[in-house]
Amino acid sequence: MLNYYYKDSICSFLTNSVDQAIGEITISNQFDSNLNQNHSWVAEINCLQKALQGLKGTIFFEFSIPRMGKRVDTLIIIEGVIFVVEFKVGEHKYNQSSVEQVWDYALDLKNFHEPSHQALLVPILVATEAKNIFSEIVTTSHNDNLILPIKTNGESLKIIIHAVLDFYDEIQTVDPTCYAAGRYSPTPTIIEAAISLYKNHTVDEITRSDADATNLSKTTDTISEIITQARENNKKIICFVTGVPGAGKTLVGLKVATTHLDDEGGEASVYLSGNGPLVAILQEALARDKIKNEKEKGITLTKGKAKSSVKTFIQNIHHYRDSYLVDPTAPYDHVAIFDEAQRAWNKEQTVSFMKRKKNKPDFDHSEPEF
Repeated sequence: MLNYYYKDSICSFLTNSVDQAIGEITISNQFDSNLNQNHSWVAEINCLQKALQGLKGTIFFEFSIPRMGKRVDTLIIIEGVIFVVEFKVGEHKYNQSSVEQVWDYALDLKNFHEPSHQALLVPILVATEAKNIFSEIVTTSHNDNLILPIKTNGESLKIIIHAVLDFYDEIQTVDPTCYAAGRYSPTPTIIEAAISLYKNHTVDEITRSDADATNLSKTTDTISEIITQARENNKKIICFVTGVPGAGKTLVGLKVATTHLDDEGGEASVYLSGNGPLVAILQEALARDKIKNEKEKGITLTKGKAKSSVKTFIQNIHHYRDSYLVDPTAPYDHVAIFDEAQRAWNKEQTVSFMKRKKNKPDFDHSEPEF
């Protein structure tokens, strides 16, 4: 598996036929491709082959952001600038939801994709049929090599790309191969934000539980002691927490995860769940709470920024699993909490899924083994 469906030099991409490019993309996406998706790729390729004339660099289609479960429509590296491009084919308006979508992609790359930490990222929304508008090139106030989202239509994409390249004189070059192989790694800033977020909020407020407070404290304290033993003795330890519904297992998992966010101390942790709605609710609740707390201090915080810090320690287990089908090295986190672990697939289920959906015919593990 690769972190993208298609990669090529811009020079080669410009000489390829649309059918040839579509063919390579659909081979990588053979299990999920549909007619509407293919029509969108045709429009994107036609647009990009016009916009990239005379330029040199590397282009990716459907670039995957590690452990975030998201794919960028098109990612283009030119002269050290990384263009994060989201297409809305046939769209006549620049919808705010689409602007937020491409902004989230750029934030997730900046915060969680190691080669993007220092890279110059330029998110661009292309509404192919919208009216052309003048988009200024505006950097964020954080000196983080991140440009605020730029809106353009299909015809003006070339002008925008050249304007950005002219805007920057000296840019550190980016190796496309190393960039594509980049692993999941939260920035120190985003870890600090996550720790700060949790210090001002308790998950008791968003997780209903009938559990006894004393019992919860004993359980979390015991797990913390086990984590310390593992770190000090350089051992791997697995710990099972059981209990009836409402006993507080989820609350224990979240408390353990948020207590052990310290990367420098060798305790980077993550709470993982295959329950998509639960992950979404927890991320949303904590993000809203962070925005509210900052507002009370007179600080304006966007939901995108708030959610980025939450994503550091609450993630979807399926995206976690898929990321390490690509990345063979040990996960970034030292502590992994698997919510509802009894739902993990056995070997027969996992092998069948990997063959059908992930093009991994040689996969030979159950989910827990993997």
